[in-house]
Parts: sequence; C-alpha cells; structure tokens
Amino acid sequence: MVGKENLKTEDLNLCFEKMMMIGGGKVKMEGRVITDWKDIPMELLLQILTLVDDQTVIISSGVCRGWRDAIGLGLTRLSLSWCNKNMNNLVLSLAPKFTRLQTLILRQDKPQLEDNAVQSIANFCHDLQVLDLSKSFKLSDRSLYALAHGCPNLTKLNISGCSAFSDIALEYLAGFCQKLKVLNLCGCSRAASDRALQAIGRYCNELQCLNLGWCEEVGDVGVMSLAYGCPDLRIVDLCGCVQITDDSVVALANRCPHLRSLGLYYCQNITDRAMYSLAQSLVKNKPAAMWESRKSRNDEEGLKTLNISQCTALTPSAVQAVCDSFPALHTCSGRHSLIMSGCLNLTSVHCACAVQAHRTPAAFAHSAH
Repeated sequence: MVGKENLKTEDLNLCFEKMMMIGGGKVKMEGRVITDWKDIPMELLLQILTLVDDQTVIISSGVCRGWRDAIGLGLTRLSLSWCNKNMNNLVLSLAPKFTRLQTLILRQDKPQLEDNAVQSIANFCHDLQVLDLSKSFKLSDRSLYALAHGCPNLTKLNISGCSAFSDIALEYLAGFCQKLKVLNLCGCSRAASDRALQAIGRYCNELQCLNLGWCEEVGDVGVMSLAYGCPDLRIVDLCGCVQITDDSVVALANRCPHLRSLGLYYCQNITDRAMYSLAQSLVKNKPAAMWESRKSRNDEEGLKTLNISQCTALTPSAVQAVCDSFPALHTCSGRHSLIMSGCLNLTSVHCACAVQAHRTPAAFAHSAH
C-alpha cells in the first residue's frame, strides 16, 4: 500500500458514520439513499478524486475491487513525481490497472525508472497522449522502441536529460508517434543528431514546440529539415547548439511563420544575416494585402521571445532591426523578452517602450525650463 498510513475499511466506515450523523442518518443524492460508503456512485467517486492528490487516488484504488475498477476506467491523469523511492515498482503495479490514462507525469529528482516500467506503460496505456520521463537516466533505447509500438497517440513527450537514448531509437520513435506536438530533448546529446531531426521533420509534421538545448551534435542539416518538415513550429530552443549557423535561423524564419520563441544562447556562429532574416520574415510570410492590417495587432504575431545571449558576433543595427520588427520583444525593465546577456556591444539596442520611457523624463525636464 502506498502512503504514510493504510486506508482501512474501519477508517472509511468511521468517516462515513460521521457524515451520516450530519445528514440525520441518511444521505440522499439524485433519488438514491446512501447508507454505506460502498454505495457511493462511481460518478461521484471520480468527481471526488479530482479534488484530492494523486497519492490519495492510488490509495483509494486499493479499497475494494469496485473502486479499483472504477478508478481504473475513469482516471485519465496521474503524476507520480512525489514518489521518492520505488517508483519503478509502483508503475509496474499501476500500469495494468490504469489503462485509460492520457497524461502520466514521472519526473524524478533521482533516477528510479527502468525499461521494464516504460514497457509496462506501453503495453497497457495505449491512450497515452502526454508523458514526462525527464531525468530518467537509467532508461535505454528499449523504452523508446516500446513507446513507439504501444503509445502512437503521444502528442507531448519530455525525455530531457535521458542521456542514454540513441539517435537510431529516436528516429524509430518519430516514425510511429507522428502526432507529436511538443518534444523536449534538452540534454539528449546522443539522441538529438541531424539524422534523428531529419526523421522528426519527415514524420512529425504537427510539431509546435521543440527543445534541443545543449544537444551539441545538432547542426544545420537537422534544423533545416525541421523547418521544412514542421511549418507549425512555434517554440524552438537551440541554446547551446554550438554547431548551427545562420542557415538554421534563416530556414526557421522563412519556413515557420508561427514562430514565437527562439533560443540561441551561446550559438556563437550566428551573425547579422540571421537577425535580418528574422526581421524580414513577417513581410515574407504575409501577403502584401495583409501587411497593413497586421500593424494593428503586432503583439499577436511574430516573435515574442528571443534569446541571443553570448552571441557575440551580432551588431546593434541588426538586433535593433529585429526589435523594431517585433513589438512584443522588450528590453525594458520587467518585460525582458529580448535577452542579450553577455553581449556588451548590444547595450544600445532598445525596444520602443524603453525609448519612450527614456524620452518622457527628458520631455518633462525640457517643459520645466
């Protein structure tokens, strides 16, 4: 049994008796008279369980067979991130029971999960759409192969920090999980290669959010394949991808009209050419007839976050062009969405509201005279 204390039938009876006393000996609900905790309708039980933590849900599933079956059929979301030990065994015991899960969070502070647990998830939880396996350092390629066959409906997968996965296994997964919209590969330096990214671009055309932070094997070939194959990309994190050049950014600017956030921290091969390509992307991606109407709703379109910290080859004029093209990019206090840490030569770059804020005190001072 999971938890600090076992949930016993006697405890349930005592709690129910207290509730009965408050209700005058009987509890009525929708024409039904409830005289025992086992009489609680399954629909009500499932509603109650949405109000409690996941640990209580698991405990409740062990009360009786009826509750276990009801919870197993009705539960769609579960997080076991609170489990500091024996998570692997817990998953092995729960996966066969909770077959209707759509979201499963298995984030860990220290690695516990092993391949057999992920294989059990793949064998029983075929409706799974969201899976978080971050920091699962013990997992091998067998886990990705199992997910490819057992969970083809995945739309969001977080395997950040899973450093043992290979690019061959990730390529295989992409071929089966073609509905992916969010994929976190941060720190997956072995898996995130150009070969794997080419497969993602080929098969996962609905992808919207991709984190490739500190995947040092990623190059222009891979990023360009993503840009051409995944035109709906909105959030792309390439921080620490030291091999990429302007070609990657140009491809994203020209091929991904919905791009809202781009991380280029420490991508020191990036030059002004990439910035000017971003600045011109709205004009290229929008018909001329729509350009004027776009001006009235600038904040709804285009880049909203850009991280070019440590991109020391950039000049102020190129970065200012990007800032001027996307009003949602801010350098002003409290709204930093154009991040330029470590770029001392870019201190003259300011967003429109920062310039206005600077001018206002000066205007007051002038009028005083």
